[in-house]
Amino acid sequence: MPLRDDTGPIPDDWTRIEPGAPLAPRSLLALEDAEARGEALEGVAPEALGLAIPNDAERARLAPWLSRVSLIAVAFPTFNDGRGFSLARALRARGYEGRLRAAGPVIADQYAYLRECGFDEVEIPEALAARQPEAQWAAAAKRVGLAYQRGYDGRRNILAARAEARER
Repeated sequence: MPLRDDTGPIPDDWTRIEPGAPLAPRSLLALEDAEARGEALEGVAPEALGLAIPNDAERARLAPWLSRVSLIAVAFPTFNDGRGFSLARALRARGYEGRLRAAGPVIADQYAYLRECGFDEVEIPEALAARQPEAQWAAAAKRVGLAYQRGYDGRRNILAARAEARER
């Protein structure tokens, strides 16, 4: 599946590991598999370990992993299921500093909002990439200048811009 960040398409150096299979140099494990492996993952460096989680994962289950992984891939089963946005904000609020990946059929029009919620990269299915080429994603990333809510990425929001304008 194609992967992109703010710079455009990027290589994916993570390997999705099937439950119980041997680890790779950079292993992306399903949350259930990581939990089942338990102590076997104790010596694995965070740079070598990532989690693939559903967008309805219980936040309490994720807490022990936040300092143990360097990638969390949040599944988006459909483009109109917004639970992944809320989960990303919650992970960032709880102090997760690693890479956050939105994985699934999100659309280019959602890219700026994904970034505001804390996502670093987006992985989309091949069929969607064929319908929404890279130029569309690049344009969407620049389309929204200000948001109503204060974003994770530190950009000004509309309320701050209005307050600044009043002070002038």
